[in-house]
Amino acid sequence: MEIQVEDSSGERIDAFLAARLSELSRSRIQTLIREQYIQINGHPAKPRDAVKLGDRITIVIPEAVPLQNEAQDIPLDILFEDDDFVVINKAHGIVVHPAPGNPDGTLVNALLHHCKGKLSGIGGVERPGIVHRLDKDTSGCIVVAKSDVAHQSLVSQFSGRTMDKLYLAVTQGIPKPAKDTIFTHIGRHPVNRQKMAVVNPPGGKTAITDYEILAADAASLTALVLCHLHTGRTHQIRVHLHHRGAPLVGDPIYGKPSRSAEQTGRLMLHAWRLTLDHPVTGKRLRFEAPIPREYQPWLELPGCGKLSGEA
Repeated sequence: MEIQVEDSSGERIDAFLAARLSELSRSRIQTLIREQYIQINGHPAKPRDAVKLGDRITIVIPEAVPLQNEAQDIPLDILFEDDDFVVINKAHGIVVHPAPGNPDGTLVNALLHHCKGKLSGIGGVERPGIVHRLDKDTSGCIVVAKSDVAHQSLVSQFSGRTMDKLYLAVTQGIPKPAKDTIFTHIGRHPVNRQKMAVVNPPGGKTAITDYEILAADAASLTALVLCHLHTGRTHQIRVHLHHRGAPLVGDPIYGKPSRSAEQTGRLMLHAWRLTLDHPVTGKRLRFEAPIPREYQPWLELPGCGKLSGEA
């Protein structure tokens, strides 16, 4: 990959590339610089190098190299797979990629075994093929790239907001109004850095969620809510509905103990439907992850007839 610098205010190369390559995080770019996979005018770049008008930047994306003993034979619920990508119905309780505290037993470990290591290398060794992520306790559709071409296309669809993502959530409390668009900025909580929060701009990043109550249970003060994500911020639905006074049932960070949470035994958030363009053919495809059995009490409420067949 080669970039000819046509506009620059003398910014650092890692910041310059991060702003122009949505498929690569800034930390990933810094790693590529340290490992000398990025050059400026034919010479290895340094993290603090300033980019100048006319510079020629060359970027090499190395193939993902599985860590020793990383592939693990963990069952996967596959909704779709071809040579370019795979769509998984992730179970709740499964971490997407290895991290401190979760060195193995992750979705990545399972994918390395299932795909025999044939995953996109853009995410690096720790996150091969990973285009987006779901929280550990969120279930449902997650798409994984098997080639770099697919990875770049899928990331572009996410960042360009052409990929439709519908989630089903059960809230403790009933959001008001019954149907609305939540448009805020989300950033790190000013006190608890393990949490995200709605923050005042220019802090944080833009976060947009459409929601609609499908059914409400007055007795338990809970509601089944359909959420349409237009952005993909960390904990976005959890933060937005908490902001509306209706945290998700079973949410250990933003929620509160309740009888409903005890009965379900999980975070009630499910990535139900994912619609995207095939990264090679361009054909529009829609995938649905079967609605978990924990949702059954709410699926039986009036107004959920159109979803009950998916349980």
